[in-house]
Amino acid sequence: MATGRGQALRRYGGGGWARAAPPGAVGAAPPSLVPAPRNRSRSFAARPMEFSETKNAEVKRQYWISSIKRKSNVSIESMPSEMLLKIFSYLDAVSLLCTGCVNKRFYDLANDNGIWLKIYSSRFPPKRTIWKMNSVETETVSMGCGAVQDRKPGYWKREYIFRQIAAVKTRVMQLVKPIDPHTGLPCKNREAIRASGLSWVIVLKDRSGKEHVMEQADLSFKDTSVTIFWYSASWPCLNVLSTLELCGVTPLLPDQNRAVSKNRPRRRSLIAKYSLSNLTKTSAAIGADKLVQLFGLDPGLLLGLWKEKGEIAFIMASLHYHHLLERSTLGSATVQYILSPNKPVLDDVDPEYGLHDYSLHLDMHSGSHTCMCGTFKSLFCRKGDIQNGYLRLTVVSVKDNAKHLPIIGTVGLSWKTDAFKGNVKGCYLMDVTVLDETRRPFWCFSAPVRMELSSKTSGLYDCMGHIYTTEYADSEGKVSIDLVWLEETKEYYVVNLVLYISTKKVNSWYGTNY
Repeated sequence: MATGRGQALRRYGGGGWARAAPPGAVGAAPPSLVPAPRNRSRSFAARPMEFSETKNAEVKRQYWISSIKRKSNVSIESMPSEMLLKIFSYLDAVSLLCTGCVNKRFYDLANDNGIWLKIYSSRFPPKRTIWKMNSVETETVSMGCGAVQDRKPGYWKREYIFRQIAAVKTRVMQLVKPIDPHTGLPCKNREAIRASGLSWVIVLKDRSGKEHVMEQADLSFKDTSVTIFWYSASWPCLNVLSTLELCGVTPLLPDQNRAVSKNRPRRRSLIAKYSLSNLTKTSAAIGADKLVQLFGLDPGLLLGLWKEKGEIAFIMASLHYHHLLERSTLGSATVQYILSPNKPVLDDVDPEYGLHDYSLHLDMHSGSHTCMCGTFKSLFCRKGDIQNGYLRLTVVSVKDNAKHLPIIGTVGLSWKTDAFKGNVKGCYLMDVTVLDETRRPFWCFSAPVRMELSSKTSGLYDCMGHIYTTEYADSEGKVSIDLVWLEETKEYYVVNLVLYISTKKVNSWYGTNY
């Protein structure tokens, strides 16, 4: 018994199987306890315990790699076109346009006339009569099938986009029809801008050609202009920038994209292009406070640079309403919209044709706060007052005290960023709108200007206080303003305001020869 137990323990308890004794031999185990012969195969499935941990890990790694490769081949791009068309049929128009920008195959599928005809019909349903409902419905279905098969791919997509744009254009044209008699501009410019979905971006280009697109951060509407603000914490370095482009952007489908998003399809129209090379050397500083220094670029652009680092803090643009919608929507991303030239109406009866019945609407503001706003009519110039190629139109005279105008509040230009805000004293935005004798806009601009302490001396000025001047000039004319600071009331008064209009501008407008 002891011998038998010892042999059994050696056979089964030693962690391995002992070789079985021949049947019938002394100490041989019963037939039921004799183990099967060892399987010499190294198959993982047959003998998993035969592998070491290193080999097991290697096998598992190969297995997972192969499974990942098999899964990576399954993607939406590998799906059949019929299935993709079914998925695309559930998208709206804007999402379908974005899908077509993925690749060439998606573009072709996203142009499917069947999908776009469905979208077109849901947005612009066909007119149906109640007394012929069945016949009209049958006719509509047959026409729809023919329209899908007979048209080129993308036909109904273009029809839908063109009709959407036409609907928005019609609504905008209705808004800009009423004209303000004081400014000669549409009364509802603000509503027209919002109805068209118009916004403005600046495109900063560095020397390598890379573009940095900055979306507008804030807007401020005035009687004759709109002021746009851009500020961010991630401006590119000024030293690497070469140009700045001011563009108007409108959604491709304005009716469905009322809240303009930079990730949606949009059209870009170039308004103005500025050079940023050697900005601090080529551009004149308009003003400064403790944090920023202001530089003006024509037309109507203002850059605020941090004093400490010399980098961009904010950008501000003041755009006059005159032809603003056309310039912001009808150009392309690289070419500005060119206004049609004025056709002069000749008048041989009036010997001073083009010299009288001008009107001026002047708005002086800080971007948010209005300092002065007024309208001046019946401005004229005699032939003897034409000097050095300019017509002189005196709006406010020093000798006429009754026409001197007070400035409301503090004269200064307000600015802000994500973290700071301030006010640069002595700077402001000036909006000038000059109308001709038929009350049409003749000369219009909006630009940042500054006040400078003048060296003029006069008995009348000395009695009132210090004199400050504001000068502006472009290719069409000049503006000269004299202001006096009253220490007793702590306010400025406009005591002299003169417009100088170029004779070239007058001759081209009226067909005269001054």
